[in-house]
Amino acid sequence: MTAHGHGANEQPSPFAELMAEVMSGAERFGHRQHVHLTWLAVRRYGTTRAVRLVSDGIQRTARYAGAPQKYHVTVSRAWVELVGHHVAHSDAASFDAFAGQHPALLDKKLLTRFYRPATLASAPARTGWVEPDLAPFPWQQADRRRAAWLAHWST
Repeated sequence: MTAHGHGANEQPSPFAELMAEVMSGAERFGHRQHVHLTWLAVRRYGTTRAVRLVSDGIQRTARYAGAPQKYHVTVSRAWVELVGHHVAHSDAASFDAFAGQHPALLDKKLLTRFYRPATLASAPARTGWVEPDLAPFPWQQADRRRAAWLAHWST
């Protein structure tokens, strides 16, 4: 099996196809390429499927590289959900246009707006999903406002 999750005689996995597309114009796989891959996955498969596809692909790649400890469940899922939220509110036809509309996504430290560093460094966050502990994600803020409005008007 290769790093991209397929053997010599098998069809490439969706993750491998996305990776190949992103890397066709890149010299290295940095944060921008990770966001680009996630943007492609969300647009093609939807956020829910993209969470699994991207997370599984990164986990397989980390294992293949001999560094399974580099895979982080909360970080992987949080990034896909953040990109998915912004894709849902964007009409950008290209990744460059999308990145121009949402430059905060190109900041590797974006998750520190939502999580304390100690939370992200914890074993529970590395091995499972942990909700933000500093601030809610944008879609969670909207859900909370909607719930408060409904509670106000239903009394």
